[in-house]
Parts: sequence; structure tokens; C-alpha cells
Amino acid sequence: MGYKAVNPATGEELQSVACIGSRELESALEESFQAYLQWRETGYEYRAGLVGAVGEILRQNSKKYADIITREMGKPIAAARGEIDKCARLCDFYAEHGAGYLSDEEIKVDSGRSFVTYNPLGPVLAVMPWNFPFWQVLRFAVPALMAGNTCLLKHAANVPGCAAEVEKVLLQAGLPRGVFSNLFINKEQALEILGDGRVRGATLTGSVSAGRAIAERAGSMLKKTVLELGGSDPYLVLEDADLELAARTCAASRLMNNGQTCIAAKRIIVVQKVYDDFMDLFLQEMARANMADPMHDDCTLGPMAREDLRRELHGQVERSMGQGARLELGGYIPEGPGFWYPGTVLSGVKPGMPAFEEELFGPAAAVISANDEKEAIELANRTRFGLGSAVFTRDIERGTRIASSEIEAGSCFVNSMVQSDPRLPFGGIKDSGYGRELSVQGIREFTNIKTVFVR
Repeated sequence: MGYKAVNPATGEELQSVACIGSRELESALEESFQAYLQWRETGYEYRAGLVGAVGEILRQNSKKYADIITREMGKPIAAARGEIDKCARLCDFYAEHGAGYLSDEEIKVDSGRSFVTYNPLGPVLAVMPWNFPFWQVLRFAVPALMAGNTCLLKHAANVPGCAAEVEKVLLQAGLPRGVFSNLFINKEQALEILGDGRVRGATLTGSVSAGRAIAERAGSMLKKTVLELGGSDPYLVLEDADLELAARTCAASRLMNNGQTCIAAKRIIVVQKVYDDFMDLFLQEMARANMADPMHDDCTLGPMAREDLRRELHGQVERSMGQGARLELGGYIPEGPGFWYPGTVLSGVKPGMPAFEEELFGPAAAVISANDEKEAIELANRTRFGLGSAVFTRDIERGTRIASSEIEAGSCFVNSMVQSDPRLPFGGIKDSGYGRELSVQGIREFTNIKTVFVR
């Protein structure tokens, strides 16, 4: 299979791209490895200058890149511009802090001198998703490049325009050819090149099944991997919460990126004492979502990215209803072209239902009742996922305790939606993956953390 972009708002095919052949792939691998041998010798100041230039190009051409994002995967245009701006800020961050994060660290020992140094590994394969088609790529690539690695990109098959543009941006900024390479390859080719000795590691953001396939292949070759997989993030609303803030935040999180976000509020667990009041407010917030042309700024809920994704989500909603969940809002497939799906709310969701056990990757929320804080925490942790989470309470000490030590997830936010930030490490546990991106932890993932001792 090749790559095909379809406008999710209209169903119109935009472009198709064939996968490259074995000869082109071999050439790209060798080019990446040879580029690495030179790139690793460049200094941090030089790399930081190029990374900073990437940020400037993104800012100068924000409208162009946002238009491509929206046409290929349906993100509301205002959010697409926000994605490009976030990518530019990522570049600024690592241009400023990357060298410091990778500087040698002196360690006091009994005799002699000892220090830790961070060396690059080599070419790293990145298998990236369509939902944040610029951010996800650059979130990996910018720190990896700052560390001295080269990058091989296998992007999602429905965003070929975004994949090509990211590579163009990096080349325009002055990166030598081969330092970052977009490869139009299929899943089988991606697994194949993981077995190549020139490729030293892999990172994937995507489904659990895709993560397992990459991890299995890389593991058999003893190669480093970082995986950011799905999530079924619990948002806890306790009896002392600011309900208006909680409802507004949960709705915004659930509808972000048309509901297609790994760290969205997916299982909203509400203490029974405030359940009815919260539900009234939450339904009002969800009902405000405006399904409109995603190229217009008044759109707050665009189409889902593909028809098969909408069909899967609707099936999860219907199966949950068949097991006793109640439909409070939405839950239907609109007539007409495109892959639209309205803001949807299910109540009475319990363990065992698809809306509880599976990731709902679209604008559908599961609201769950808990008797008290203890049961809310138990329900939050009763999942195979562990990416993000949030808790709403006016008692900051209570919220901090729950967030820091009670919830099983890679992050937990108090009185706020979960968001990624270049200053903070990002990643999950359990079936949500392992390893971290961003911050100091992320830039060191694809380095050889080397001990040096000198007597």
C-alpha cells in the first residue's frame, strides 16, 4: 500500500504517493548513516543554530503548513496554526537548552576524575501518527538531532503532504542531506529496516499493536525504543471540585483535535455527590461544539481523520449502549460527505464496557460514577493504559497527593487538562508505552550515557 491523502471534511482525494522500492530505501539508509558520521562531529552551537532556523521557517510559513494539516487530517484551522506555533517554540527551547542538557557531568570519586558524557547513537527510525502531523515528528526529531543522531521518518499513510513538508522545512533550514529523511515506506519496510545494522533505534507514537510490533522487532536486535501508545485517560472530579472549571476543562480536553488525542479526557470519573450537577454542566459544554468547515476559524469540532476511524468509534459507542450505557448526547453518523461525528456523551459507563476498557479515539466521552475518592482512584487505575490523568479538587494538597502517588500514569494534572510541554517529560506506562520525550529526559533517550574514568 502507498500513501493517500483524503480531505476528511469532504471525502475528496487530495493526492497519492507510491512507496519507494528496495533500491531507493537502501540508498536512503546509507545516506543517513554517512550523514551521521559527519553530523555527530558538529558542535552543539552549530546544531542549535539550525534548529533555531527551523523554528523561524515554521513561524514565517505558519498559514501554509496549517492549511496542509487541516486539509489532510481535518484539524480546525486555528488549532493547526497552534500546532505550528508549538513546534516553533519547541525549536526555540532545544536551541537554548539542548547543549546544557547534553553537557558532561562530573562525578566525584575516591581517586582520579570521572564524568558522564552523552554520545549520539546513530540513525533512528521514527514511526509517527497523523493526529499531530508536524508536532509529533518534530517532538522526536529536534532533540534527537541536537544530540547528534540522524532521523528516518515513516509517517502515517494519510498525511503524505505533511511528511514531505517537514523534510522540506529541515532542508531549507540548512540541515545537510541525509540528516533528516522522509521515507514513503509501508509497515513491512519499516520492520525490515529496523533489522539493518546502520539503524540504531526506533521511536513510535501510535497504537498498542503497532508499538508491540516495533518493540518485538527492535528487541530481537537489542535496539533502543521509545513508545508513546494509546491512552484512556481518567479525569477525576471530586466532591469539592470547582464544577464549572471541571466541566469546561473536561469538554475542551475531550474535543481537542476533534477528539483524536492520546491525552484527552476519555473516562471522566465523578464522585456521586456532585455527579448530577457536573453532568448538567458537562453536557452544556459538549453541546457548544461547532461542527463547521475546519478551514474556518469558527470551527471547534472538525471531522474525524478517516472513515474507518469514525466507524470504529461509532461501533464502540453502540456496543457500550448495548451493555447498558446511556446516550446523553450525539452518538450518530451525520448524513452527507466527509467523516463527521458529533460531540458524544455516554453515562452509566462501567468496567467491561468498550467505553471503559478501550480507547475512544474521537469526540466521545464516558462519564463514570464513583462513591468516593477511594473508588474514583480505583476506577482510574483499572485500565491497561497509563498515559495522562487529571484530578479536580479545591484542596490543592489533596490533589497533589493523588496526582503524585495514587494515579498510575505518566503524568497527572491538578485542576487542568493534560498537555505536553517541551519543559516537561512526556510518556506513559503499562500499555501506553515506555520511555520519555521532551525536557532533559527526552533528549537523552537516544544517547549513549557513557561513563569516563581518568586516573
